[in-house]
Order: sequence, then structure tokens, then C-alpha cells
Amino acid sequence: MLNVILFIGGPEIVIIMLVVVMLFGSKKIPELARGLGKGLRELKDASDDIKREIRSTATSVKEEVQKVEKDLKK
Repeated sequence: MLNVILFIGGPEIVIIMLVVVMLFGSKKIPELARGLGKGLRELKDASDDIKREIRSTATSVKEEVQKVEKDLKK
């Protein structure tokens, strides 16, 4: 049960690895992995920026609502 990742067992992973090596060659795989890593890092940074922007906007909206509530109480 622990050896199964996404319903793929050990022999299937080995076959997939062999196909990847045959298609791209052993020298090209590290370059592909670096490119994939950079892409994932950029995606993570972009999602963090979006989260940060949403939080700051929510904070400013909350402050505005509190100001309006104070004004209405007067």
C-alpha cells in the first residue's frame, strides 16, 4: 500500500523512467529537472504574491468598514 503512488506501482515507475531516459537522454534530464524546479518556484512566488495582495486588500477593506461603523455611531 505504501509503495503505490497515484495508483502506480514500482514496475510502472521503472518503465516510465526508462521511457524518459530513452526520449530525452541522460544528459538532458538534469536540465529538464532544473527548468521544472525554476517553474515551480516561480509559480509558488506568484501564488504567495497573490495571497499577500489579497490579505493586504482585505485588511484595508476591514479598516474602512471600521471607520464607517465609527462614523455611523456618531
